[in-house]
Amino acid sequence: MSMAKISRLLGSTIKAAIKAQAGFHAKHIPAVSSLQGQIVKTTPARYNSTQTSLENDISGTDKGFKGHDMLAPFTAGWQSTDVDPLIIEKSEGSFVYDNKGRKYLDTLAGLWCTALGGNEPRLVDAATKQLNTLPFYHSFWNRTTKPSLDLAKDLLDMFTAKKMAKAFFTNSGSEANDTQVKLVWYYNNALGRPNKKKFIARAKAYHGSTLISASLTGLPALHQKFDLPAPFVLHTDCPHYWRYHQPGETEEEFSTRLAKNLEDLIIKEGPETIAAFIAEPVMGAGGVIPPPATYFDKIQAVVKKYDILFIADEVICAFGRLGTMFGCDKYNIKPDLVSLAKALSSAYMPIGAVLVSPEISDVIYSQSNKLGSFSHGFTYSGHPVACAVALEALKIYKEDNMVEKVKKISPKFQEGLKAFSDSPIVGEIRGTGLILATEFVDNKSPNDPFPPEWGIGTYFGAQCQKNGMLVRVAGDTIMMSPPFIVTPEEVDELISIYGKALRETEKRVGELKSQK
Repeated sequence: MSMAKISRLLGSTIKAAIKAQAGFHAKHIPAVSSLQGQIVKTTPARYNSTQTSLENDISGTDKGFKGHDMLAPFTAGWQSTDVDPLIIEKSEGSFVYDNKGRKYLDTLAGLWCTALGGNEPRLVDAATKQLNTLPFYHSFWNRTTKPSLDLAKDLLDMFTAKKMAKAFFTNSGSEANDTQVKLVWYYNNALGRPNKKKFIARAKAYHGSTLISASLTGLPALHQKFDLPAPFVLHTDCPHYWRYHQPGETEEEFSTRLAKNLEDLIIKEGPETIAAFIAEPVMGAGGVIPPPATYFDKIQAVVKKYDILFIADEVICAFGRLGTMFGCDKYNIKPDLVSLAKALSSAYMPIGAVLVSPEISDVIYSQSNKLGSFSHGFTYSGHPVACAVALEALKIYKEDNMVEKVKKISPKFQEGLKAFSDSPIVGEIRGTGLILATEFVDNKSPNDPFPPEWGIGTYFGAQCQKNGMLVRVAGDTIMMSPPFIVTPEEVDELISIYGKALRETEKRVGELKSQK
């Protein structure tokens, strides 16, 4: 396709997306033309931007925040330079408000994390009380705080898929998964297995963005130009049945083939070199991919056969997201190690955790006794304020029977959105519990993506935002994971806005096809 035609198409999509936004004024059209020119002059990577809209570039204010001082995560430089950020100023239940007073239904719960919504007073009170009592103390050298000890006990009591013996605290899911690698290496070194160090993760998995956790992640964007993944990380098949199954292959047969591929990889590398396998019960940022039938039964049999540890990355799935307290409960996973974060504190304070089985913790204790110390940890490991908030969040999950609430509301959410599956631009709507993704493709085929310069996912996201709803956009996939406290009326609103955005996006696809 010629650059001139790409320019026309991209400019058309940008203008259409911007016109969709609330508060649009014709006097701002030159800003669109300028932005279009800058985009076309640089790189096609902008076509795949995860920016959901461009409305803030033409918000009508005299002073915006373009070119601000923050190096923004997961944001292209041109977005920070050319587009005013959407600045969220207040949260209330399932809604957030921007600094212009506009209200949005936050269907991603922040980043899959504000499970109890935006203004749970018990969490605010827990933080305030702890701040007024002991705002900080560490957990090094056998010194610690009562909230960290209480939270460790509550987590071990709460996780019942397999007995866990110890909890180690981090500040995020990325740090939790970084810690997993160090723990596994420490464990194998203690057992005299210095070569058993490789990790197997999955294509499209997301396990974090630090050096090690980004290596475990199976998304190329987190590897490019970072010299990642690290050489000790291997990736096996993504278990996305709709996209990767062979003609006539059932879900069970697909799972059997993927387990066989995993076993072949282990044999090829040498079982004595493979330390652990890591998996999310439902893949999150890689596109909300639930496992196919019998998948985890077959995968666990393979790793157990070769004495390979199983790490469950429960960062998104834990505490009720899937309609069970943990994803491991839903899929009968018996892990050796577990990573937690996000809903652990409903994101009111940064905190993550690693749960360690007794078989591993016993070895760690023995080895640390020989060495004189277990020399791993963070200044904020077990931060008393974060732990106090997390303790209160866990109480709310139990006292309010949050798992049952999710189980009750999730059929309305899932069935209401999956009713749009017949749309000619929708390839698949997939999910379980309160997590879901829609993947846009042409001809309803995983093999017929829309041209990336059309920005179909971005356009859909802009239409949602125009109508007061925020979704996650990743290429031509959009994702949702609303707060656990979302009401039936809010689910109705979510479905209504989704439908409006889908109809407008169908029209947009028709316009773009007519220009080909």
